[in-house]
Formats: sequence, structure tokens, C-alpha cells
Amino acid sequence: MERGQLSPYCLKHYLYPKILSMKKIWMFTLLGFMALSSFAQTRTNKDGSNYQFTVEKEIETTPVENQNMTGTCWSFSTLSFIESELMRKGWPQLNLSEMFIVRQTYIDKADKYVRMHGNLNFGQGGEFHDVIDMIGKYGVVPESVYPGLDYGTSKHIHGELEAVLKGIVDAVIKNENKKLTPVWKDAFKAVLDVYLGPMPTEFRVDGKTYTPKSYADKLGIKPDDFVELTSFTHHPFYQPFVLEIPDNWDSKQVYNVPLDDMQRIIDNALEKGYGVAWGSDVSDEGFSWRNALAIVPDKDWDDMSKAEKEDVFTNPVQQKKITQEMRQKAFDDWETTDDHGMHITGIAKDQNGTKYYIVKNSWGDNSCGGFLYASESYVLIRTTCFMVHKDALPKDIKKKLGID
Repeated sequence: MERGQLSPYCLKHYLYPKILSMKKIWMFTLLGFMALSSFAQTRTNKDGSNYQFTVEKEIETTPVENQNMTGTCWSFSTLSFIESELMRKGWPQLNLSEMFIVRQTYIDKADKYVRMHGNLNFGQGGEFHDVIDMIGKYGVVPESVYPGLDYGTSKHIHGELEAVLKGIVDAVIKNENKKLTPVWKDAFKAVLDVYLGPMPTEFRVDGKTYTPKSYADKLGIKPDDFVELTSFTHHPFYQPFVLEIPDNWDSKQVYNVPLDDMQRIIDNALEKGYGVAWGSDVSDEGFSWRNALAIVPDKDWDDMSKAEKEDVFTNPVQQKKITQEMRQKAFDDWETTDDHGMHITGIAKDQNGTKYYIVKNSWGDNSCGGFLYASESYVLIRTTCFMVHKDALPKDIKKKLGID
């Protein structure tokens, strides 16, 4: 008899007391089949697709949000990551303010932009560590305290805001006075007050009064708990280096590990119930938000017909085997660029056994409710950097990196 099967004799005479009626026996049997059916239930990426994903691991997340017409994915993805971290530690679902972090980052970025005489990337982009740094320096607030929508729209749109802010810092650098005034930062902050709202100094949550710093302390968010990593060969492994991407405006260092270790860290984090803040290229032809897939077919895109290119997002195909050399070449050739930050929340496999990561995005809804499936191959070749809790690191890698 195969495991999981029970003979009628065993059911009738051993597993259930004789006092049970046949009606109850059939009821329990039916419930068992329903439970098995629910456990084996698969998902797909869109209506009409032949992809069948079986979830192997999935962490709890807060609802999908929409960054809309802004370049603030780094804030949305990192706070989603933090919100899941808080739930992992027993907190209820919280909705933290992305725009509070964006506001504080703009202030620090403006200061460095002027100090660097404009030789710095000034724009809407940022990195995961920006969020962690701002929480450490300024704290954090709930979304209800600081929605950051004081400019007359119901959705975020920052084109005008960015232009006005950059106009200020460029005028300061041009410096017609031949000397900086002591008030330019006040003017800069005033613009942020008008567009996003004044800086909250105190607010109440559940009947208690907090400052942004005391609220972050209450939540127990410790900046030193988080580690940012990548995998490239132009720097030594197991050492930190300044990742050369434009949005790393503060020149922060990330840890460098071999590709196999990068994958081990991501998998270990998810298996232990931790999320992963994921930075990736999304300009690749294999990234399709409409189809809720990010894939690297074994057959090169240039060798595919138009019909084949459409078909791979409906019918599973063999994924390309990624090597360290392929990953490095893609970065060196600018095929992999620092485009977008998202939140990896789980692991799944398709019907062919191909591994995928479940990814929460911040672009609102799509065919997967705001999520997508990124193949293991896509993650290995297109990851620019990622962040995890330090306790999600395998012990041997943690030791090699010198992290306590």
C-alpha cells in the first residue's frame, strides 16, 4: 500500500471508533480530499496561461501599493520589506509612510549635491540603504500621519517636484552671490513642505504620542540588523565595496559574494521566513509586468520570431543556465542596469520543476494582483543588489563577511 492510502478495512475498524456512523465517515473522507486539493492548488501568471506554479515558501506581506509616476520604488520596496519583517516579529500589519522617507532623503541628497558642486546624481532614485539610514537618523511614521500628497492629486506624481527641487540646488551651485547663503536649505525644505507636507514632529497612534524617532524605536527597527549584498568579479569577494550605480548617491558600500552564495543567501532567507529587498534591471526583454513574468529563455531573444517571443509568456520554456561570467559581462556592458526595487516574498516551481521567486511590486495591480514570478535565472543575472536581515545569512557566509 502506498503512503497516504488507507484500505476500507483500516478506515472502518481501526482509525474511526465503531460508534461513528457511515455518514460521519464519508464527511471526514470528503474533508480530507478537500484539504489535499487545497494543498496542491496551483497558481498561474495570467488568464489563459499554461504556467502552473506550486508555491514552496511564502512570507506574509502587506497589501500592494502604487508608487505611480515617481521614481521612489526604493522606498516602497524597502518599507514593504520592513513591514514584513515587523510581522515576522509579531507586529500586526502596518502601513509605513514612503513619502516621509523620500522627504528626508531629498534633504540629505541636496546637501551632498551642493557639497559636490553638482557632481552627483540628483533625482528621484535611491537605494535600499537610504531607507534604513533615514529611519536610523530621523525615524519613521505611519502612512496616515504623512501620506505626502499635499499637491492636489490622489496618487503620487513627482515630475514637477523634482524639477523645482533641482532648480533650487542648481541655482545654489551656480551661486550668483559668490557665497552660499545660510537659508538655501530652508527654502529647499519649504518646497517639500508645500508638496509633500510639513515634517511631523509629534503624532498619536493607539492613544499614545510619538515622535518619528520614538515610533521607530517602539517598532524595534535597528539599522545594523540589515545587510546589503551583490555579486560581481571586478571587486574581491567577501569584502565591501562602493557599488557603481548612479542612484548610490551616498556612495555606500555593499558586501560582495560569489554567485552561488548570493543564491544561497536569498534561498536561506526565504526558507527561514525572511523577505528579500531586491534591486533589478527591468528593461530586459524577459521582464513583462503585463504577463507577471521575468524570464531568461534558453533560446536568445534575437533568435526568436515575434510569435515565439509572445509564446514564452504563456507556455513554460527552458531557462538559461547563468554563470558568474555571464552576470559580470551583462553588468559591464550595461545590459544590467539599476532600474527598479521590489520585494521577494516567496519561492515557487512550475510544472517542469523550474524555480521562480514570487515578487511583490509597487506598480499597483496586474494579472497577478501586483505580484510577478521571476525565474531563478532572471534573478541570478539581473540582480544589481539586495538586502536581507543579517540573521538570514547562512552561518558560514556570515563568518566570512565578519558580520556579528
